[in-house]
Amino acid sequence: MGGEAVAGAFADIRAALAVLNAEVDGCGSEPFSAADPLAGLADGSLDILAGAAAVEAGVAGLKARAAMKYADTAHALAPPGTPVQAQEMAVAAETGCVLAIGPRAASAFLAVSHALTTTLSLTLAALQAGTISWQHARGMADEAATLDAAGAALEAHFLDPDTPRPAGAATIGEMPAHRFKHKARTWRERHHPESLEKRHTKAVADRRVEYSPDQDGMAWLSAYLPAHQAMSGWNRLNALARAAQGPHEPRTLTQIRADHFAEAILTSGTNASIGAGAGAGTDPAGPSSRIRAQVLVTVPVFALMGLTDEPAMLDGYGPIPASMARDLVANGADSFHRVLIDPRDGAPLEIGRTSYRVTKAMRNWLRLRDGTCPFPGCSNPSLDNEADHLLAWHHGGTTGTSNLGQPCPKHHKLRHTTGWTPTPATKNQPPGWTSPTGRHYKTEHQDWEPPHWPESALSAMPAQPGGHADYLYIPRSPGEESLHRVLYGSS
Repeated sequence: MGGEAVAGAFADIRAALAVLNAEVDGCGSEPFSAADPLAGLADGSLDILAGAAAVEAGVAGLKARAAMKYADTAHALAPPGTPVQAQEMAVAAETGCVLAIGPRAASAFLAVSHALTTTLSLTLAALQAGTISWQHARGMADEAATLDAAGAALEAHFLDPDTPRPAGAATIGEMPAHRFKHKARTWRERHHPESLEKRHTKAVADRRVEYSPDQDGMAWLSAYLPAHQAMSGWNRLNALARAAQGPHEPRTLTQIRADHFAEAILTSGTNASIGAGAGAGTDPAGPSSRIRAQVLVTVPVFALMGLTDEPAMLDGYGPIPASMARDLVANGADSFHRVLIDPRDGAPLEIGRTSYRVTKAMRNWLRLRDGTCPFPGCSNPSLDNEADHLLAWHHGGTTGTSNLGQPCPKHHKLRHTTGWTPTPATKNQPPGWTSPTGRHYKTEHQDWEPPHWPESALSAMPAQPGGHADYLYIPRSPGEESLHRVLYGSS
């Protein structure tokens, strides 16, 4: 009965697909909405799209379990003395032929399937339930691969229902897989059993530039660099490209960026210094020397002082070693912004203003709060984004962080030219979005963590009835005291 049951189940699936295809074509037994058939068909098509994604994820989970069951039985059936490597090659070859994929892709699929069925039970359950996609599951397996026992903590952080998280935050299944992978990588860097400093020192030795031919007379040239150098160079290319845009410039932003990159490595532009630090300067003789690279780094004060090795956060990238952050601050930072954070969860504290103009301090606050453009799935880093009033100033909106978003240029235009609208934000949570169809989509939230306190600081803190004090008061500088009196009076 096993074979007949399998054949019958897949026949039922194909029959269901035929019904759903008829509904997409508008040929179902009855319309989605008798009052407004066209709007009903649009809304129904989105329901089918969402349901198909969930079923697709469940099928991916089934494939992973079936592949590993085949691998286990194939190993059991192998003749005694068969080399393990040869048997694994045979299993990958058979799997690749069945799925019509190459040997390397088959081996990668089997590796992820093995992780899901042996150590990542929560991920497999979420995949089979349709709440995450195969791409999410693969990202989880990739980030947990080198964590050993800590891999279970990584999985629990994102998938255990008992893990506290903001009510308005998107779950990992509600954000694109590449955004989840970024969040998982951030957690991995913070909680890896080996310090980020040691791992970065090893990885720097692998820095390189790679060349790969492509079609139509084109090729790829890519560089594997320390994160602060890569981000600084990328931000400088963006600044150069935006400065070159204008009504008479026919090239797209992407094309201008590529042209400046080629100019920098092929001409005298190689004399320009794409610096490692924030505000790194350029050679006056080089092209567009007025453009300065920008890097935004959030570094815990104790790590800045060298008392801890807690990772800093490089905007648009994620955790970086404390030594890299100290180098950025010591060699090239144009200015400092002291941001007070809540030591209980690591979230920045409110900065306020009542006039229309958004100050530089508030823009920096938005960058810290949101990390990227808050539109669901957008990865545009915050240095490229624009402050925007959620409730317009002329409609009574205030200029405070709870009424500000920082969409990228594309999604800023989308907001003002279509029916997409942002939902309210808070001082610590970016806005969500509502589509023209009325569906609400949650946005991604930053993963703040409490700062690491060195033992010397902990021992110096006075005992409190509930344990350590929540706050350690650090007096403001004389300049900050004067500014505080101007803004808020003598209190």
